[in-house]
Amino acid sequence: MTIAADKNGAPPGLKYKVLFGAESRPPTPTVPSGERRDKIKFIVFILTLFLIWHLGRFFHIDTGAIGNVLRKIPILYSGIAFVMLYVIITFFIWFSKDVLRLMAAVLFGAALSTLFIWLAETINAFILFYLARNLGRGFLEESLKGPRKNLDTRISQLNFFWLFLFRAAPLIPFRFLDLAGGLSSIPFRRYLAAVVFGSLLRIFWLQYILSCVGKSILDNPSVVVEYLVSNKNMLLFSLTYLILVVLVAVKLRSKD
Repeated sequence: MTIAADKNGAPPGLKYKVLFGAESRPPTPTVPSGERRDKIKFIVFILTLFLIWHLGRFFHIDTGAIGNVLRKIPILYSGIAFVMLYVIITFFIWFSKDVLRLMAAVLFGAALSTLFIWLAETINAFILFYLARNLGRGFLEESLKGPRKNLDTRISQLNFFWLFLFRAAPLIPFRFLDLAGGLSSIPFRRYLAAVVFGSLLRIFWLQYILSCVGKSILDNPSVVVEYLVSNKNMLLFSLTYLILVVLVAVKLRSKD
């Protein structure tokens, strides 16, 4: 059986489709579910960082009370407790690291405080790196275009040497490095190696100075200068750090 066309040669029923817009309606663009999910995760990531930064300003750290408690327990348990407190407190209170480092230097000395803070910062690096990688990397990878995409590619190609310098030089806060590493495509193993070796050098330099000047730095920050002038070896070591800062600054400049 055949279906006859109308007098204009059009198949029957076509004119009804045209009248009702069935053939003329353009297809509705759809956003892939993966892109929508990455965008939502990125928004959650930004809001989380903002809330942590904002709410952290209302908390106060009583280092005196914490120190008194840690002095009363064996060094092994006090060290474990300090590492846990350092990770938790610095995650929610961004500007708390300085007072905790000073407390650790006075309480544990240069060597042990370096060890405990190094362990805590390694844990922090793991948490912040994967927080940024899981919540922010997908959105950035889809959004970066042109020169920004090239910049992302160049950052992902940083070798261990430069990552080590970034981590060791006292220029960029650890927190920002951890988040930036997670947002990039740098492999975690490569970044972790820089964290393990670069952080140790930087932390020891600071803890050694803090253990020598003690709490007097709170009342008179110039005691650091006086200490360096009177200690030629540490002054030379600190000048080496200035060279590292210059190298890192030049490298960052080249990324622009």
